[in-house]
Order: sequence, then C-alpha cells, then structure tokens
Amino acid sequence: MNPLQARRAELRDFLRSRRAALKPEGVGLPSAGFRRTPGLRREEVAVLAGIGVSWYTWLEQGRDIKVSPEVLDAVSRALRLGEPERAHLHRLAGLNSPLPRDAHTEGIPPRLQRIVDRWMPFPAKLVDRYGNIPVFNRAAREVFGLTDENNNQAVRFFLDADWRARFPDVEAVAGEVIGFLRAQAARYPDDHHFMDVAQRLRTESPLFRTFWDRHEISLATRTTKTVTHPRCGPLTFEHTALDLSEAPHLRLHLYAPDEQTAASASFRLLLGQLAGPDRAVA
Repeated sequence: MNPLQARRAELRDFLRSRRAALKPEGVGLPSAGFRRTPGLRREEVAVLAGIGVSWYTWLEQGRDIKVSPEVLDAVSRALRLGEPERAHLHRLAGLNSPLPRDAHTEGIPPRLQRIVDRWMPFPAKLVDRYGNIPVFNRAAREVFGLTDENNNQAVRFFLDADWRARFPDVEAVAGEVIGFLRAQAARYPDDHHFMDVAQRLRTESPLFRTFWDRHEISLATRTTKTVTHPRCGPLTFEHTALDLSEAPHLRLHLYAPDEQTAASASFRLLLGQLAGPDRAVA
C-alpha cells in the first residue's frame, strides 16, 4: 500500500468511526427504525452537512475526488468533530501543508534548551514529531521516570508496564499518545515511520490495539496531569504544550504543580533534592 492509499484508508476508517460514535437523537434526528450498525447513516451525515449523499459516500470511501475546505468543515460540523479532529480530517483529505521532511534534523535551538533548563525545579521537556523526548530537565527525569535512552512516549507507555503504572489515568494518557501519533502521521503522509511504530505496537500491545481502533484524535494543549511518583505518591501538575514556530518539529511541554502538590511535604523534599545547577539531557 503506497502512502496515498494508506491515507485514503485512514480517511475511510476515521469517518466511519466518527459516524458510528453518534446517535441520531444526539444530533436532532429521529431514532426510529431498525439500524444494522450503530451510529448515523451516510445519508444522515450528508443531510446534516448539506451535501449530496453520493459525494459524501465517495469521500468516506476514500475515492479520488476534489474536496474544498468549506465542505470538509460542513462534514466536521455534522460529525461534531472537535478542533483536533477537524484538522485531522483536513489532512487526511490531502489539504494539509506538511512541513519539509528534513525539518526534524534542524536540531535543538539553544534558546529552547535554556528554557527547559530554567523551568527548574519543575518538569519541562521537548517532544519531537515522532514522540521522542530528546531534551528534558532533572525534574522531568525524576517525576516522569525518563532515562537517557528509550524515551519514545508511545513505545514506553504501551510496552513498559512499570512506566505506564506512573500514570493513574491510563485511558486518558493512551488517548493522548495515540492521538498525537495519528495526527503526526496525517501531517507527514510520506513518512512511513509513524505506521511502522503503530504496526509494532499493534503486534505487541493489546492495549494499543484497543485504543488505536477507536480513531480518536486528542491534542490538548493545556490539561491537568497526575503522576504517581514512587516516593512522593500522586503529584498533579498543570500542563501546557506549546507549538514552536522557530522549531516546528518540536513541542515544548511545561508543568507547574497544583496547590495541593506544591504544599505536599514529600514534594517539597523532592524539590530540595533537585536544587542546584541543572542540565538538559540531549
């Protein structure tokens, strides 16, 4: 399967999964009558979007048709897609403008490395387009259990049970990790690495297969994260993820403790242990 065929197959499965997730009564349609499959019918999506049934069917089948951003937005509204899902749909339909393939080879701008350093004593890290964590400070190493090797967030989360145990909300984290992987795969349709990782995880992780087949997209930029630290217990942080115009192949993740965590004696002791000069790890 070539990259174009793979993207069309992904478009087909994504639209079907989003259609199946909706109930007629939830979008103002009558629910009477027998339905062989859950969710909305194609005809109903077409009516809600104000487009032809045949045209929507061709779109969902991944046919080679010309599609406008306006029509895709209408489909997005009909399927009640959130902003990350809407952007994902546009990319799968071929309307994205991927970054140059060699963007990730530009390295780490020194200014970004200094920001990660100076966020101490709180965790900070940089994540590349593959989900690798090339730079992080000592607080991130301690809180998230990062190491100098094997810091791909998808591989570690789904294949390292001990590391996954640090995250009490497994479902939320799994959705975020997979949502990131799917969104990046759509953004760089010619890069086979994403699907190689997904295929490996589908083979080795039943948990990954379960979440991958849901076709959910989640790229929350500001959330609350709770981590179970082996000595401090639960630690909760306000988390912000920032896209970087100067380094579009990277995202900056910053964490600040909530009031309860900041007041915790065990966390204050941990901060004392982390005090002193810091160096980001590349």
